[in-house]
Amino acid sequence: MRVDQPLLRKSAPLSQQQRRETEQPLVIIVDDDASVREALSELILSAGFLPVCFTSTRELLDADILDSPGCLILDVRMPGTSGLDLQHHLAKNGNPKPIIFLTGHGDIPMTVQAMKAGAVDFLTKPVRDQTLLDAVIAGIAMDAERRALAVVVKRNIERVETLTPREREVLREVARGRLNKQIAFDLGISEVTVKLHRGNVMRKMEAASIGELIRAWETLPAPMREAGAA
Repeated sequence: MRVDQPLLRKSAPLSQQQRRETEQPLVIIVDDDASVREALSELILSAGFLPVCFTSTRELLDADILDSPGCLILDVRMPGTSGLDLQHHLAKNGNPKPIIFLTGHGDIPMTVQAMKAGAVDFLTKPVRDQTLLDAVIAGIAMDAERRALAVVVKRNIERVETLTPREREVLREVARGRLNKQIAFDLGISEVTVKLHRGNVMRKMEAASIGELIRAWETLPAPMREAGAA
């Protein structure tokens, strides 16, 4: 990775351990224009965020930094892989990193393509400082929300995996809004047994109410919910 000399002290990338310890969002800037990188870095620093600069998307990918919290500011047109190409690459690999496109060559079709693919914003240079900072704040908030949801999903998946096959069946039926007697009839077991399984499900899923249990079920990946219906 190459970081501009004027910004070396301020925007040198953190180690993975440091990022885990601080969890400070990184604003990753990718632009082949050194003056733009420096100006953006100073602006990001002035807002209290930590900028990290790259001259190309290839440098960014080689740096292995995309899993850190934060967002991206990408120039659309750069030598080699473009910003839009990087957006496609990240989406293909399951990384929904919030992206703010910043370009001097924007057009309507390009903007539509970027926004449909989930970009936070598509801004044309020169851009007002506050407009860009608003987009950065929105991108960081979006990333934090996604990360929080990922933690919840992972936790609920782990809890579901502790359930027995029968308990998973009961969970599925409860999530569908079925009554105990209906579940008992459908599964060919007694209502008392359903209540026992239901109690175990509530305990293992650490749900304080049926509403909480249903919300946990709804966070599960579709293949897992569908497997339960098989």
